Amino acid sequence: MSHYSDLNTTSNTSAIVLTDELTKLLTQYLRQKLPAAITLDPNQLAYRWVGGRSGHLEPIEVHLHLSLDDLLGIDSQKSKLIQNTQQFLAGYPANHVLMTGTRGAGKSSLVRALLHEFHSDGLRIIEIARDDLHVLDQIRSAIRKLPSDSPCRYIVYCDDLAFNGQDESYRSLKSVLDGALDSEQDKLLVYATSNRRHLLPQLMKDNVNIYDGQTDEVNPYETIDETVSLSDRFGLWLSFYPMDQQTYLQIVQHYIEVAKNEAANASISACNDEVKAAALQWASSRGGRSGRVAYQFSRHWIGQQLLQSE
Repeated sequence: MSHYSDLNTTSNTSAIVLTDELTKLLTQYLRQKLPAAITLDPNQLAYRWVGGRSGHLEPIEVHLHLSLDDLLGIDSQKSKLIQNTQQFLAGYPANHVLMTGTRGAGKSSLVRALLHEFHSDGLRIIEIARDDLHVLDQIRSAIRKLPSDSPCRYIVYCDDLAFNGQDESYRSLKSVLDGALDSEQDKLLVYATSNRRHLLPQLMKDNVNIYDGQTDEVNPYETIDETVSLSDRFGLWLSFYPMDQQTYLQIVQHYIEVAKNEAANASISACNDEVKAAALQWASSRGGRSGRVAYQFSRHWIGQQLLQSE
């Protein structure tokens, strides 16, 4: 009798251990599959989503050193973006924004400068990569949970946004931009940058197949409509173009003068003919002129001058 009792006790113990292990595995699985709750701290100026599907919003330590006055040669784009942002912060109708065009022209810098200019007015930034757009619904939900009297308004910022033909994550973005029943929000806008105007690829074979009748679709032109429907949902398009030489040199001069004034160091030479020649040579070696190239050259030149003065 005692032998059977010991076996029964051992069996029960094994069952409890097995149940505990299964519970741990199930809990781990659900944590990976179920979206984690998102909370927003109005005092935090910026967040970045990290970790993919099982990730979280990570607070960003923001250095507010880049101002709108530092961005030269894009006055038209800058004024339109400022006006749209001011409307948004005032609680008036405003548009989602798509900034497209040449690389290094100041698209991303404009978003950082907006935070410098308007953070005291309640502007907040949430940066999301293209592959993490599935979390947009969670972010919308977190914004809705903020107190109704909260002055904070959030820009979801997507840098270098583009999709390939097999990528389905753009559909999450479409519903936020326009289309979902609850997509109209007064505390959420999307600002995106891209090097191409149409975010989904437009393939020549689609047009050729339509013209030649080599397609199985009953309404083949809907394929073309789908490729442009995403960018169409951004209400404000801002285009950025290659920079001329005069503007490029003005930007170089601006950064050098700012560094000279901040450092109060006479060893940093003014933007003379020697500096301009070096700046043009630098741009030639980089394959073109842009605000980014001008900033990179100014850092090179300023650092070189300070090192030689030691």
